[in-house]
Amino acid sequence: MQVLCRQISIPKGWDYLTIMAPQNLLYLRSNFLCGSRCWMFQNSADILFKSVSCRLFGVKCGNEHSENELLKNLLVMGVDVDMAKKRQPGVFNRTGVNEQDLKMFLLSKGASKEVIASIISRYPRAITRTPENLSKRWDLWRRIMASDLEIVNILERSPESFFRSNNNLNLENNIKFLYSVGLTRKCLCRLLTNAPRTFSNSLHLNKQMVEFLQEVCLSLGHSDPIDFVRKIIFKNPFILIQSTKRIKANIKFLQSTFNLNNEELLVLICGPGAEILDLSNDHAKRNYTNIKEKLFSLGCTEEEVRKFVLSYPDVIFLGEKKFNDKIDCLIEEQISILQIIETPRILDSSISTLKSRIKELVNAGYNLSTSNITLLSWSQKRYKAKLEKLN
Repeated sequence: MQVLCRQISIPKGWDYLTIMAPQNLLYLRSNFLCGSRCWMFQNSADILFKSVSCRLFGVKCGNEHSENELLKNLLVMGVDVDMAKKRQPGVFNRTGVNEQDLKMFLLSKGASKEVIASIISRYPRAITRTPENLSKRWDLWRRIMASDLEIVNILERSPESFFRSNNNLNLENNIKFLYSVGLTRKCLCRLLTNAPRTFSNSLHLNKQMVEFLQEVCLSLGHSDPIDFVRKIIFKNPFILIQSTKRIKANIKFLQSTFNLNNEELLVLICGPGAEILDLSNDHAKRNYTNIKEKLFSLGCTEEEVRKFVLSYPDVIFLGEKKFNDKIDCLIEEQISILQIIETPRILDSSISTLKSRIKELVNAGYNLSTSNITLLSWSQKRYKAKLEKLN
């Protein structure tokens, strides 16, 4: 007898089907509760589809009820469900979520209902953490932070920092290791506040970076690698989440570009140039080339460019357009390039701030071409006080 294969499609939404054939009765279950699936049958007879209640098998049909209940709870809590679904849609298909437990836990730590809603809206995976996991992780963070409120403030700014990982053993090992290499509680607090991903790194990765930094220290003639590591991490808390390849390339770039001896390089990377080590090496080179070309076009010498960048390494973070536009804005307002080189921090201010302050100062009778221009980069409070005196 010839056996024929027939392909059929299970209608969307059907979970169980009864397949009626001349000599058999089969119950089939779709592994995908709400999707359309295709099955192959070795039978030439007509096939009759019939929906069968899941209750016959003692199994829940789909997860629609639990998802609806979850959505209702989140809406009552003030969560922006649309935002949450857009950011991490998979959370809403999971079983065993703990939105109520999370709410009660964070309330007990001093978080407001608004903060809790904001945390879940931006990082909905938070509701998958168990109360036991949350409690253990909180205790580990408290080994570094002085109060629950400090942790709540970090969670409000960056919920991912706390909820991204549930590997508490790795967190505990990283804390122990970083203390063991001489980092103070203040330094770890800075890391946790600014670069919490450090503690989600594997212990191996953090050890690799610390060992690399210690090798750099010794190769540059510094006799205290623990002090070096502590200084450079405190100045640049993001360094532990970079690759050793990037750090090595940027150290080489700084030393060769500015013709620094070992002592000068140590001072730079432990101080104002520490953050440059984060940059893409191509980005750093491209921005420096633009700075040099722009300043050359305005009559600066190679030595003036070198001193300018070394006195204000953050300028390398400015992209070509931003840097050129700021210089052009100042030159147009009769501020000389020499003044800019001597007062590089005015480039911290945005173009709109520079323009509005220059206008206000000129109206107050302040001569920018002959007077100190550092007030262009002052804080708003300090600047306003100065302007009132001028007026």
